Formats: sequence, C-alpha cells, structure tokens
Amino acid sequence: MALFRLPSATAPALAPRGHGLLLRAPQMADYVQWSDLRESSRAFLAPWEPIWPSDDLTRAGFRRRLRRYSEDIAEDRAYPFVVIRENDGVLVGGVTLANVRRGIVQAGTVGYWVGQPYAGRGYMTAALRVLLPTLFGELNLHRIEAACIPTNQPSIRVLEKCGFAREGLARRYLCINGIWQDHFLYGLLDEDFRG
Repeated sequence: MALFRLPSATAPALAPRGHGLLLRAPQMADYVQWSDLRESSRAFLAPWEPIWPSDDLTRAGFRRRLRRYSEDIAEDRAYPFVVIRENDGVLVGGVTLANVRRGIVQAGTVGYWVGQPYAGRGYMTAALRVLLPTLFGELNLHRIEAACIPTNQPSIRVLEKCGFAREGLARRYLCINGIWQDHFLYGLLDEDFRG
C-alpha cells in the first residue's frame, strides 16, 4: 500500500500556473481580497454552497480556515487553492480538492467557486485545466470526482468542457443553502484525461 501514498512525508508545495492564472494555497495576505469578493458575491454564491458560518468573513474566521487548510494539506486530506489572475494579482475564485482517498481508490473530489464579477468569463474552466495535470501528476490520483446541482448549468458546462463524464444522480446528496439537494455526479479518470 505504500506505493499508493505520496512519495515524501511532507506535502508538496503546489502552485500550478497557466492560461494567465496562478493557483496556490491561500495565505493570510489574501484575506482582504477573499473576504471582499465573497461578501460582494454572497447572493450569487449562496444557492450553490453550504450555509456560511456566522463569522466566515472575519479575519479570525479566515485564520481558522487557514489552520484547517494547513492540517488538511499536511495529512493529505485536501488541497485548497485560490485562483489568482497573474497580470494584476486579482483573486477571482477558489478550487479545492477535498476528500482525498488513497490506497486502492486514489481519488479526490473537486469543488470550486468564482466571484460574481468574474463569472461566465472562462476563469473556472481555465483554472481546472491548469489544476488537473497537478492532481493526476504530483498528487498521483487516478480519479477526480465532482458533484453539481442539476440546475447549475454554468457549473455543468465547466465540468463537461474539462472532460468530466456524468455518471449518475445522487438523491439528496449534499446540504446546500440549508437544503438537502440532488446532485449530478461527475468523474474524470487519469487515462481519460491523458487521452
């Protein structure tokens, strides 16, 4: 089973870039941009996300988030990324690889968000295209999974443009915006991605 683990005891520092974007782990210096974008996009994001904690946009809440991220990365459980536009350093959204499973599975689940001012401009499609080689390469995953509410057509387009195949419908799969909701399940295999 050791063959299925990451090659070193320390987590890799992942910062893939391409298509004019840099993806990297969030830092405390991101707090103002992150909180401003999330606050200004709250109504846009709320239908597609779990209910936010009451202190989610506070500096203390962000610091707690970073501690949890650091633990998750160190334990190879999850890898969060902010999506930064390289030409001006603007934070446009985020992507997280979560629920990483090793051993005979070698899989993880990807989730993402984009701020309302940047929606519909191709940023998330580009970000996933930048990230997928890292997930299948440095992180040595065999399968990437995603779930999408059936009415979220923009997210469905992102996944399908990136090669994900719809694999079925999971009833009442995730609690989104306080309601257990059905989700389409998507998957992308390493061999499909590499073609």
